[in-house]
Amino acid sequence: MKSVVHFKPGDVEVLQVVERPVPEAGEGEVRVRIAVSGVNPTDIDARRSRAGKVQRFREPHVPGQDGAGVVDAVGAGVTGFTDGDRVWVWDAAWRRHEGTSQELVVLPARQVVHLPADASFDVGASLGIPALTAHRALTSFAAGPAELRPGTLQGRTVLVQGGTGAVGHAAVQLAVWAGAKVVTTVGDERKVVLAQAAGAHHVVNYRESDVRDEIKRIAPAGVDIIVEVNAHANLPTDMSVIAPHGGISVYTPGGGETRVPSYQAMTKNVQLSFILTYTTAPAEKDAAVRSVSAAVEAGALAVGEAAGLPLTRFPLSDATAAHAAVEQHTTGKVLIDVAD
Repeated sequence: MKSVVHFKPGDVEVLQVVERPVPEAGEGEVRVRIAVSGVNPTDIDARRSRAGKVQRFREPHVPGQDGAGVVDAVGAGVTGFTDGDRVWVWDAAWRRHEGTSQELVVLPARQVVHLPADASFDVGASLGIPALTAHRALTSFAAGPAELRPGTLQGRTVLVQGGTGAVGHAAVQLAVWAGAKVVTTVGDERKVVLAQAAGAHHVVNYRESDVRDEIKRIAPAGVDIIVEVNAHANLPTDMSVIAPHGGISVYTPGGGETRVPSYQAMTKNVQLSFILTYTTAPAEKDAAVRSVSAAVEAGALAVGEAAGLPLTRFPLSDATAAHAAVEQHTTGKVLIDVAD
């Protein structure tokens, strides 16, 4: 089978396509023939990690946490899957060397999820890191909900900072599906159109408006939940617009150390939650997978330009260009077509 691998950490040039043996599905495992693999910023971070400190890995590393395809084989003890089932997978390369940038990948059955017949492999490959992160960001607070369903955010206002990135886009869609009023910020007019296509009720162009004033106009009582992509830059604004007893979820490190205006946060009883989808508790991850699956079934997590998430795709043979596109902050989602 063909696999994209790297034998050492570094820039995109370390990636290469090689032929490798077909892996067997062991007990409790499912082998998936990947049709489409999603590329995330975390894949870039993992590829670069320890550059200059490690000369060569003992075994090849295959990037790719997310993907979609069909079940190719089922190991002993696995129920609920048969050959040919359409599926999406999550966290494929977390603390493993075998990701989704290859024709076949073997995973624990828990990390393989049925994909509805009317949901494309593009949708399936765009779930994983973005949608599971977004779900946790929307559900990490004491007041709940612990799991999103239609109506669970009814009456609440959600602010998504940076609503056209993959996580931001999923957060907008999930919050709308769950019944929230959704406000998002973007940096140009094309992204305004994309955020509106994703379903955001209010879109603020931070290059043309005073974000703080505009959000206070939209939500005079404050926003209840903030999904934050850059707390280092945005936290002062977040603290100004958050409602009493509201929550702020931070899912990226941002531009460095973040200073928290503690008196303002204490006065409002603000909860500040830091999110890393890989290390969420099993019950939290299971809730996210169930909710995301239900949203997919309802057609609430569409992708593509018309749904607010443009797709940029590359063949497996050009995985280096796919990684470069993510490094260059290409708007939307970058996909690798693994199947011919």
